[in-house]
Amino acid sequence: MIVKVKKLDERAILPTYGSPQAAGADLYALLEGESLTIAAGETVLIPTGLSVEIPEGYVGLIYARSGLATKKGLAPANKVGVVDADYRGEVKVALYNQSGKEQTILAGERIAQFVIAPYLTAEFTEADTLSDTVRGGGGFGSTGNK
Repeated sequence: MIVKVKKLDERAILPTYGSPQAAGADLYALLEGESLTIAAGETVLIPTGLSVEIPEGYVGLIYARSGLATKKGLAPANKVGVVDADYRGEVKVALYNQSGKEQTILAGERIAQFVIAPYLTAEFTEADTLSDTVRGGGGFGSTGNK
């Protein structure tokens, strides 16, 4: 699959895969200076300097990088970012510092991973009744608890 990427800044780094079997391509921080400090409990919008043309029928999903999340406590504030196929603005990552102490991001550091995935669009229709299931209306944690 070809995904067109436009650099909005010459310093921007195109997404790269860390291994041949990697599902997510790394996104890189494009900062004004050499680094950016994120206070404990703070969310900062980090630019990538890129815009993308995702093919119709696909979506770009922005996930945490496991190393950044476990070592620095930095992960996307919205848990999973969604880049729709018709969006042409800059891809940015809202990083939340959940570590309890300030953390620093360096210019060009890998800050998130970008997964391209197919999706289905549903047609929602109002109904008076729904089919019965074993689970029924059991909510959070209701499966497996007998």
